[in-house]
Amino acid sequence: MGYYLSMISQIKGKLSYKGAGCAIIDVSGVGYKIHTALDEVVDMKEGDDVSFWTHLVVKENALDIYGFRNMENLEFFKLLIGISGIGPRSAMNILTIVGVETLVSAISSGDISYLTKVSGIGKKNAQKIIIELKDKVEARVGDVVGLKKEDIDVVEALRSLGYTTKDARDALKETNKNATTSEKIKAALKYLSPVRDKIK
Repeated sequence: MGYYLSMISQIKGKLSYKGAGCAIIDVSGVGYKIHTALDEVVDMKEGDDVSFWTHLVVKENALDIYGFRNMENLEFFKLLIGISGIGPRSAMNILTIVGVETLVSAISSGDISYLTKVSGIGKKNAQKIIIELKDKVEARVGDVVGLKKEDIDVVEALRSLGYTTKDARDALKETNKNATTSEKIKAALKYLSPVRDKIK
């Protein structure tokens, strides 16, 4: 089991490589490998000046750095790895597949269905996450998230098509609040088409 430290809390430099699960940041000629989610690097290009909030995990045979572009994602990562049975890779998978907003809403409503989508997160661990984090996130719902279940479904559908959580949330705001889930997805895709063209 690793010890969770914050000795390296932020890394700034130039992006020299990005992949589905990691990025390499060149800091004065030294390349730091950062484990991160695709959402975090999808709009970055090699050579860009980038900055990540990071958390260092020390193991017997490795030093692993996990990084996020905003402090909120990092804080949720720390909350998740503080739960017995949830390691850093599982925590990263949760944030990648579920996303912070959906995670907060799922915890608040007690809905384990979104968490059990993640490989390695069974019903027991999903329930443990909800029980242990419910009090910590409850105050945020409404002010930060406030999504209804059908709106979470829209965000998840857009994320499954490769859009970032931020883009999905922005597109959702442009849809008719009284529309059906299917109608919202169609409207959001129409709104997001220029975003996809830009990413390509």
